[in-house]
Amino acid sequence: METINILYIGRHLEILATVVRLINANENWNGVGVMNDEEAKEIFIRKDFSLVLLGSGIQEESETNLCTFFNKQNPNIIIVQHYGGGSGLLKSEILLALENNKN
Repeated sequence: METINILYIGRHLEILATVVRLINANENWNGVGVMNDEEAKEIFIRKDFSLVLLGSGIQEESETNLCTFFNKQNPNIIIVQHYGGGSGLLKSEILLALENNKN
């Protein structure tokens, strides 16, 4: 199975570290976390991501700009809003998003 690259964008350092750690606990996932929009855009251009997770604390205008940018760069990108809730919810959100994208 190929590795799925996941970009997490969050505004809180501790949460970002935890989410990336949880993503990377799955042997088929590679998580990268960033805290600001410019860094998110730069890394998105350099790496082939399958999924973007938008964490809590992102302002609506910023979220809209990021989604527009990501969709323009890769129309097939999956974007999921993840506002927390534990490792089980995170895994379920990712698996559901990936499954729904197959259909």
